[in-house]
Amino acid sequence: MTETKTHSAPWRDTAATAQERADSLIAAMTLREKTAQLYGVWVGASSEGGEVAPHQNEMNPPVDLDTILPHGLGQLTRPFGTAPVDPALGALSLQRTQQRIAAANRFGIPALVHEECLAGFAAWQATAYPVPLAWGATFNAELIRTMGAAIGADMRSVGVHQGLAPVLDVVRDARWGRVEETIGEDPYLIGTLATAYIQGLESSGIVATLKHFVGYSASKAGRNLAPVSVGARELADVLLPPFEMAIRESGVRSVMHAYTDLDGVPTAADASLLTDLLRDTWGFNGTVVADYFGVAFLKNLHAVAGSFGEAAAAALAAGVDVELPTVHAFGDHLIAEVEAGRVPVSLIDRALHRVLVQKIDLGLLDEDWSAVPAVLQDANLQDAAGLEGSVTLDTEANRKLAAQIAEESIVLVSNNGVLPLRSPGRIAVVGPNADNTQAFLGCYSFPAHVGGQHPDVPVGIELPTVAEALRAEFPGSPITVTEGCSVDGDSTEGFDDAVAAAAAADVVVAVLGDRAGLFGRGTSGEGCDVESLVLPGVQQQLLDRLIQTGKPVVLVLLTGRPYAVGSAAEDAAAIVQAFFPGEEGGPAVAKVLSGRVNPGGRLPVSIPARPGAQPSTYLASRLARASSVSNIDPAAAFPFGHGLSYTTFEWSGLTVDGPASVPVDGEAAASITVTNTGDRAGTELVQLYLHDGVASVVRPEQKLVGYARVSLEPGASAKVSFTVPADVTSFTGRDGRRIVEPGDIELGFGASSGDICLRASVTLTGEARIVDHTRRLHCGVTVTPDA
Repeated sequence: MTETKTHSAPWRDTAATAQERADSLIAAMTLREKTAQLYGVWVGASSEGGEVAPHQNEMNPPVDLDTILPHGLGQLTRPFGTAPVDPALGALSLQRTQQRIAAANRFGIPALVHEECLAGFAAWQATAYPVPLAWGATFNAELIRTMGAAIGADMRSVGVHQGLAPVLDVVRDARWGRVEETIGEDPYLIGTLATAYIQGLESSGIVATLKHFVGYSASKAGRNLAPVSVGARELADVLLPPFEMAIRESGVRSVMHAYTDLDGVPTAADASLLTDLLRDTWGFNGTVVADYFGVAFLKNLHAVAGSFGEAAAAALAAGVDVELPTVHAFGDHLIAEVEAGRVPVSLIDRALHRVLVQKIDLGLLDEDWSAVPAVLQDANLQDAAGLEGSVTLDTEANRKLAAQIAEESIVLVSNNGVLPLRSPGRIAVVGPNADNTQAFLGCYSFPAHVGGQHPDVPVGIELPTVAEALRAEFPGSPITVTEGCSVDGDSTEGFDDAVAAAAAADVVVAVLGDRAGLFGRGTSGEGCDVESLVLPGVQQQLLDRLIQTGKPVVLVLLTGRPYAVGSAAEDAAAIVQAFFPGEEGGPAVAKVLSGRVNPGGRLPVSIPARPGAQPSTYLASRLARASSVSNIDPAAAFPFGHGLSYTTFEWSGLTVDGPASVPVDGEAAASITVTNTGDRAGTELVQLYLHDGVASVVRPEQKLVGYARVSLEPGASAKVSFTVPADVTSFTGRDGRRIVEPGDIELGFGASSGDICLRASVTLTGEARIVDHTRRLHCGVTVTPDA
């Protein structure tokens, strides 16, 4: 018997709670209708505006939508992010597909649509923003929140509901290819900026997705999807805190499990993480989605399941609610497990309830739900051809925002006075990224992620190169451009031409770095791991030859990770680091070189002095530092938090604002005065580090607990005050519980993790105090300009 669709059903009653509506719908559904809401189908939008087509490759089993849709469909996977499609026609294609999905199932439930949005909406012609590593370099949460809102608004306007971002993995080994997707090597920096991005995304109606929960970045030897060996303390004190902060403060509605296993237990089958910690302790009530093919990997890679049915059962029991990107284990295999009595229906209902509540919150089960997205509200939907080109996803406002982030993210690493360039005379712009439009884009930007598979399709956005931007910035200077070598090739045939151009110039701008790609097709990106942190290909040799000319060499690095640069760390006239700065990266670099932009970025990851001293981050204990008993010195050439300016700042007047002894449940306070002693406006970044000299377990020598961006005009001063709750000194004790321990604590005001300018000592008194997930996570900070 087939039930006819009804629009007076209790699950459409907006006066009821989402939980009540979901329960009533679940009670009316068959087993197959229930499981149909727990998986997605990978599709591509039609370039003519017709319905989507299932995306097929070696990882995707064939999908027959005519067979699936009468039972319903949980998600549509990446209709815009699978192939180039005009935004308006993609929106029309999605609209028609949603109408088909809702009409095909007896409850009229549409699909939830997700896309990638790691560095902007990953769609053709959409704005390509700087990558998350560049966000980290800004240390500017408000700016990243604004970007998140802009990205979310573009996605929502064309009918997308969920974004698979941000990445909260903490860099533990910079050889890992996905470093560009992270925000840096410090948990507090990652937590604050990721939380801001999520708040922006969610404010636009997009469901943000935390990933990858948890441990993915700590793989052995920096290899993608490799074994992870971390202790419980590293997990609790380094890898989990960004996720905890985001869950508590951001309003995030989805979490993606990591591919990895922790101590032999794959995250996708780990109830202690996905249920006990995430839900029962932290209180998360959204959906947990699988990383792509992660449920099937329980059988194929981890070998903890003997069949796809067992894999589905294990993931569902652990707390995975939705299988992505396409139906596999959560389809017929899961149904067979239920019918055989090996999986209780209650587990299906648990996941389904979360999925339906989310759809209800998005308005997808409301009586007045419409498949027509915002950009097509006033369009003639019968005229597909007339819609082409009518939707702009790379607006002037977006480009201005992308430019601001790029400019604030660029780090002036070193400078012997050559920068800013004043009437530079003849400029030789040399290097594989000098005139390369792809040099600014991360792996998850649409042109790098998808566009390379469609070489005959235009890139879809303007990407001015460094050479083009320098010509515009210095119209009176003769500029020659020479590639010298490729990004990762081994040919040195172009060296002579590059050296000749450098010898004939007054200044050399060497633009070196990475090419983003997937699974070995690039030098940075997912599956593009490296054995050492030497510049790819023969770029280091080219750089050495340029420096040997004796001409001042300004090294510009466009990369997705930090690289050791050999003697150039000392011998280059200047080093400018830009982590894949997005579509406005070229002009941003040129403005920094000319001085129109005073650089204020700071390193979110340390730049190593030696390419092979990995893994190494600034969060190191004393034993991890250089010593007389090892011939390897892991010290950074330029540490986390480092960055220079075209003006100068003086730090003075350190005061402890209150008693020097405070109880273990109290708070300390300290302040300094920052003065711009230079001749131009600039931004200083005041970083507050914690040093715990004696503890019951080994602690890192320095740990960031707060920061403040301070923008000052020449001669101006500001008082920067931090209130430091004892809670931020907490760590995981020997018994596995988080404690605040009595003893002496040093508060270090630093221009970087390696340059602590002013120090204050505070004593915590009393007995060791146990704290939990309700502890305070932040220092209070105020910046008070002098009158």
